[in-house]
Amino acid sequence: MAIRNLVTGGAGFIGSHVTRELLAMGEEVVILDDLSGGFLENVPDNAEFVQGSIMDHRLLNTLFEKNRFDHVYHLAAYAAEGLSHFIKRFNYNNNLVGSVNLINAAVNFDIKCFVFTSSIAVYGKGQLPMSEDLIPQPEDSYGIAKYAVEQELKVSHEMFGLNYIIFRPHNVYGEYQNLGDKYRNVIGIFMNQIMSGKPLSVFGDGSQTRAFSYVKEISGVIAGAPKNPKAYGEVFNVGADTAYSVRELAEEVCRVFGVEPQISYLDARNEVLHAYSAHEKVRRCFPAVHAYSLQEGLSRMAEWAKTHGPRQSKNFGEIEIPKNLPPSWA
Repeated sequence: MAIRNLVTGGAGFIGSHVTRELLAMGEEVVILDDLSGGFLENVPDNAEFVQGSIMDHRLLNTLFEKNRFDHVYHLAAYAAEGLSHFIKRFNYNNNLVGSVNLINAAVNFDIKCFVFTSSIAVYGKGQLPMSEDLIPQPEDSYGIAKYAVEQELKVSHEMFGLNYIIFRPHNVYGEYQNLGDKYRNVIGIFMNQIMSGKPLSVFGDGSQTRAFSYVKEISGVIAGAPKNPKAYGEVFNVGADTAYSVRELAEEVCRVFGVEPQISYLDARNEVLHAYSAHEKVRRCFPAVHAYSLQEGLSRMAEWAKTHGPRQSKNFGEIEIPKNLPPSWA
């Protein structure tokens, strides 16, 4: 009998890639997604799709009872670190309370392994490169929610025996990303602006550094993780090693599109200036991890973006705290 998996957020960006990896391994996938940030066009034909929210605990119980999942891959989240300061209630409801609903169902229905995508946002201004042995000190509401879920998984294992694996990816980009979300995913934002004939928006002077991770560098590792019992109960950074400034990134994105850089510098926002992580641990446990250069990953994403075309950016529905909100987000 094929392994049966639930992928939350499977119509979204990373979730759709993890779903494809699982299907390629001959496993069965049920996707749960409320389509708040994902798209039906991202769902593979041979995956079962259920439109719904992890906030609906009754729906979760029905799904778990009907399908008797072996593994849960939890990728449903609104990953906008900077915006999370201004949408605290939304952030904690979706990224923490919804995750707890899922953990409850996983315990009650004896899931064999719960795979959670956290974030290096949990580290805050930690020592660089950020490594798994650091004590997290998140700087934003998104990172706080992610770290709280990590702690819930730990205590759920200690109390109920729930097996889990945590991945902390960072600055992931690639095909199927939502190009129309102006609050997150800087590479998608840049590509959307180029295709719309607009200058690239950079907060501050663009000296912030990140290691930008092509999605296929992480999706296979996440999908195959439950097959590696040595990974159970562990936390892994996963993603690219080389850090680039946002200004360097803008120039490289323009290069793959064959356009001259036109950058609009905006007021600096409150964010961690330098964030990149170490990956020795994940490579010890998953030695087959394939690395992609920034140029290779950007070229692949650009080809997809050109066939897809730009998406219209929308304002976030309900800003809860307007104070100090960057003007470009108002």
